[in-house]
Amino acid sequence: MYKERPSALGRIMTNPRSKGEVLSETCKTRVEEKYLEDKFGIKKDFWSKATDKGTTEEPVSIDLMVRQLGLFGAQKNETTFENDYLVGTPDVIHSGIVYDVKTSFSASTFPFFDTEIPDKAYYYQLQAYMYLTGLMYAKLVYCLVDTPEQMIQDEIRRQVWKKGMLDSTPELEAEVYSQMTFDHIPEELRLRVFDIEYDPEVIKAIETRIELCREYYESLNNTINNRVKIEL
Repeated sequence: MYKERPSALGRIMTNPRSKGEVLSETCKTRVEEKYLEDKFGIKKDFWSKATDKGTTEEPVSIDLMVRQLGLFGAQKNETTFENDYLVGTPDVIHSGIVYDVKTSFSASTFPFFDTEIPDKAYYYQLQAYMYLTGLMYAKLVYCLVDTPEQMIQDEIRRQVWKKGMLDSTPELEAEVYSQMTFDHIPEELRLRVFDIEYDPEVIKAIETRIELCREYYESLNNTINNRVKIEL
């Protein structure tokens, strides 16, 4: 049965442009990807510098969060939760609150002044984690931590090539380091927290959308099965 990951809810919860459509094209594309993954093990390979940093530096971001929020004893959660609609693994669960950590790639993408969650997809993700865990409160935590040294060196080489230089210079390296490391910013300013409360109406909307996705998922399965029969 089709179940969705909380991190993908932002895609399936998009609304169609036409009033006559039930699912948006973005939503359909996500369901198609999920079907191919379930049926044939085909995974869409998505990579970016931002996601790479987010993965490698997640432990550093969690440490920053624990220090700044005083979450003594909090650790990375390794438990996967599942219900009739969703399956997912929250980053941290501590004292009845779900925490999800987002590692900003650069200072320019860090929400220094935002008063609302910058990306609605993360709101759905946290609602899903609360639904899965049975908890009523969640915190979305943006962290600004230094970029890994290897990525910094990659960026230096990229800048050398982009500028048509034969080799790096101390000035260029200093500029890159200034944009990719953040010790000059007070640590308490490199954490931004958004509080989220469980909303049963949002959960109902998620369940309804997943039910519709299941219908589309089944239609994809029928299409594939019919093609196999024809070819045989």
